Amino acid sequence: MKISLEELQGLVAKELARAGANDAMAQATARALVLAESQGLGSHGLSRVGQYATHLRNGRVNGQANPSVLRRKGGALVVDAQAGLAFAACDLAVAQAIDSARQNGVAFAGVVHSHHCGVVVDHLRAVAAAGMVGLGFANSPAAMPAAGGKHAIFGTNPVAAVFPRRHVPGAAAGACDPLMIDLSLSEVARGKLMVAAKEGRAIPQGWALDAQGNPTTDPKEGMTGMMLPFGSGPAASPKGAMLALMVELLVTAVIGANFGYEASSFFVDEGNQPGIGQAFIVIDPGALTGSSQFLDRVEVLVAEMQKDEGVRLPGARREALRRRAVADGVEVPGAMLAAWRAAA
Repeated sequence: MKISLEELQGLVAKELARAGANDAMAQATARALVLAESQGLGSHGLSRVGQYATHLRNGRVNGQANPSVLRRKGGALVVDAQAGLAFAACDLAVAQAIDSARQNGVAFAGVVHSHHCGVVVDHLRAVAAAGMVGLGFANSPAAMPAAGGKHAIFGTNPVAAVFPRRHVPGAAAGACDPLMIDLSLSEVARGKLMVAAKEGRAIPQGWALDAQGNPTTDPKEGMTGMMLPFGSGPAASPKGAMLALMVELLVTAVIGANFGYEASSFFVDEGNQPGIGQAFIVIDPGALTGSSQFLDRVEVLVAEMQKDEGVRLPGARREALRRRAVADGVEVPGAMLAAWRAAA
């Protein structure tokens, strides 16, 4: 059943509020989940509402958290999410980092005592709107082994980046969208296993191992076992595991968040408050090459990339889907929508 993004966001916010989230947390989280859904990213969209609500009710999330700046020195700061859902804390961290980068040229904002943060690059949209470059990192509950290891230590540890482009008046829709890069360091995001399990679909070989360390095409076995780092194919490469290690240290040892193996899985109802971390780096090109020259050079590279037919700029497909959803709404299972409307 089709529903507008505005109505859907209101229903999701009310569902989270009923589970115990305060208004700011419910609204920030609903915006993020509906934005993900509008981009076709179901594994980070509405499929998370029930999970978050259960964690609120079970005390894995502090529904009354009000994130605040915990520490600050120069262009570096740490935001305390206070064990709440991550989105309001990440919004605060990014806003503070943008302000700091305007003064210092570059800023680093960490978020501690946090939870699942959804689509990392979406947190960086405000950075691109400010004409700056943004980098984002997050860890998550243990799902991948170290290179050559036999037990899960790292999460899927996504990395993201955004690069603004020059605005051209009258340009076609999408022609000036920022470059938005977002990838998990596992072969695929773990949320894809969650969706496959709900839909009763098998997963491709090479995505996950079962609890005994054997390859599996069963998403449920993969969720109780381990994800594979990218590059873990027939000619296994340690590259994915090494990058996961870099992200893990950046968002834990550097800022003070929990390691992934210290956090209970997001995919179980009971467990601890995960206390994981996110980190955002904001860079003002005006402090370096200069904003105008930066934008010029980005367009030179984009033009070179587009000389080859079939090249798709990162983020272009997501943005096209989002624009369509803004105009037409999104499809939501009828039973889910009926239940939310009835409860609202």
